[in-house]
Amino acid sequence: MSSKNPINRREFIQKTSLASAGLVVSSTPSKKKFSRKPLSSLRLAFFGTGMRGQGHVDLALRRDDCEVVAIAEVDAEMIKRTKNLFSKRNLKLPTIYDQGERDYLRLLEKEDIDAVIIATPWRWHTEMAVAVMNAGKYCGVEVCGAFSLEECWQMVDTHERTGSHLFFLENVCYRRDVMAILNMVRQDLFGELMHLECGYQHDLRGVKFNDGQSPYDSGVEFGEKGFSEAKWRTWHSVHRNGDLYPTHGIGPVAQYININRGNRFLYLTSMATKSRGLHNYIVDHEKGGANHPNASVEFKLGDKVTTMIKTVNEETIVIHHDTNLPRPYSLGFRVQGTKGLWMAVNNSIYIEGQSPSHQWEAAAPFLEKYDHPLWKKYEQKAVGAGHGGMDFFLLNSFIESAKQNIEAPFDVYDAATWMAITPLSEQSISMGGQAMAFPDFTRGRWMKRKNSFAWDDSF
Repeated sequence: MSSKNPINRREFIQKTSLASAGLVVSSTPSKKKFSRKPLSSLRLAFFGTGMRGQGHVDLALRRDDCEVVAIAEVDAEMIKRTKNLFSKRNLKLPTIYDQGERDYLRLLEKEDIDAVIIATPWRWHTEMAVAVMNAGKYCGVEVCGAFSLEECWQMVDTHERTGSHLFFLENVCYRRDVMAILNMVRQDLFGELMHLECGYQHDLRGVKFNDGQSPYDSGVEFGEKGFSEAKWRTWHSVHRNGDLYPTHGIGPVAQYININRGNRFLYLTSMATKSRGLHNYIVDHEKGGANHPNASVEFKLGDKVTTMIKTVNEETIVIHHDTNLPRPYSLGFRVQGTKGLWMAVNNSIYIEGQSPSHQWEAAAPFLEKYDHPLWKKYEQKAVGAGHGGMDFFLLNSFIESAKQNIEAPFDVYDAATWMAITPLSEQSISMGGQAMAFPDFTRGRWMKRKNSFAWDDSF
């Protein structure tokens, strides 16, 4: 797709638009949109209070501008742990909706609430988000990849029909070094951006196989015999082959190059290695072995999935998905422009004209110098919050946005676009790495929308 061949490139973009057009028109009839005035405090409900949901509940209970009034959860152990969070603070217990997987619908019907946070297993996210928006509530939904492009359109169509907002809860956008780099990008330290890398590179074998009472208790069980995420997450590795969890990496990258706000993803191509890591983990584990029943399970997910994206503004992006092999944690960020680059893996920066010629510099002094104003303002309030404090910023932004009933910094169009990477990567891998076009979920609005995320220190 070189600029030296404009006719072919133009034809590709035209075909991309036509391929997306069939998915654009909603069959849902128009309806009066929900609206409400700003609120000084929120009445919150939670769908799903597993380990991730409990983290959000805990942060919400620390605040004086919201009340957690109801939860929908089917796991008795997780309900018990969630109730303990209230008891420790001598707070009134929420109403519990635990009568089956869709008891959340009864919650929506009965409870006087303003907003909902969804932190359930992935397969419920879209169904629940659509129900919340249809009920006229401000919706926060935890991150995942989509199962199909159709469900991405379903979220977009529901938002546009109802006027209810969706906040996609991508916490890594608030990571301190990520925000410092955003500050540097906006101050043109790297020049015009050319190439970016990111991903989810995290040894999850102890999460996918777990038979204990904490997220990292060792074992080789999953499904009904597993604990927490091992109950459901591992099944995706059995049945699916693609980038199953792209948003921790692509969320920050999208802010750097203004995706859906003057720029958009054009197409991607993906490939995957063979699958060996999960099988070997079972065979080599002291609780497993070659004769363990799970040693006969065939895992479809490639141990390393690599996805390449081209944008309309002609940047390239590489996304890594690497969760089945032994490795240290890293999201693998790389931000490279005409004046220099940052690489998170070696915590290094090179800025032409400032750094010693052809030599890396430690990133730490730059990250401190360009620390984002948001972190400077709220650093003390973030102490003790999950994931190094960034969970405070995420929940704070959700609460403030929900109180004002305004568009989220990561909205339904971002959710659809970032989540679409998963089904598109699955399709590309199954078709030998064929390029797959991204639908334009904004229906052309990306050309005039502006990036509002973290331009000041408000929230």
